[in-house]
Amino acid sequence: MKVTTGIPIPQQPYAAPPPQPQYYAPPPQRQSATGDFSTSLCDCCSDMPLCCLTLWCPCITFGRIAEIVDRGSSSCGVNGTLFTLLLCFTGFQWIYSCTYRSKMKAQYGIPENCCEDCCIHFCCECCALCQEYRELEHRGYNLALGWHGNIERQNPGVVMPPQVHGGMMR
Repeated sequence: MKVTTGIPIPQQPYAAPPPQPQYYAPPPQRQSATGDFSTSLCDCCSDMPLCCLTLWCPCITFGRIAEIVDRGSSSCGVNGTLFTLLLCFTGFQWIYSCTYRSKMKAQYGIPENCCEDCCIHFCCECCALCQEYRELEHRGYNLALGWHGNIERQNPGVVMPPQVHGGMMR
């Protein structure tokens, strides 16, 4: 026991807290003050490389958006390929990309207007994709890294244990 100022204080040996399990969580998000997108639909030219990429290869921009919105459950390549097939064979890729705009709005509490979203994607597909991409960047994602790259960036040094494949086979 340690005595200071006349009051005995029991001392206990220091024990480190038990390690906490590591959970995957999305990168920190900066919330938009207005409850709407952080940039305007017509701010496409504020990021010229993104604008050019979306104009010439909208499948890449869409694939990156979809992977982040789906939280890694679908890949950029699969979503981009499906977008391209819909664009080439039907011309209805805007319906597919509009569903991801609705998912993103629901995730971030942005008020939805289904009719307006469909009209935006039908008339201004490139502008809509650029706006969604910028919004995800504003919320802390690096879309070029994909979902898993953003998770690794958020949790550096977290090493996953090796997978064990069943028992001995003899």
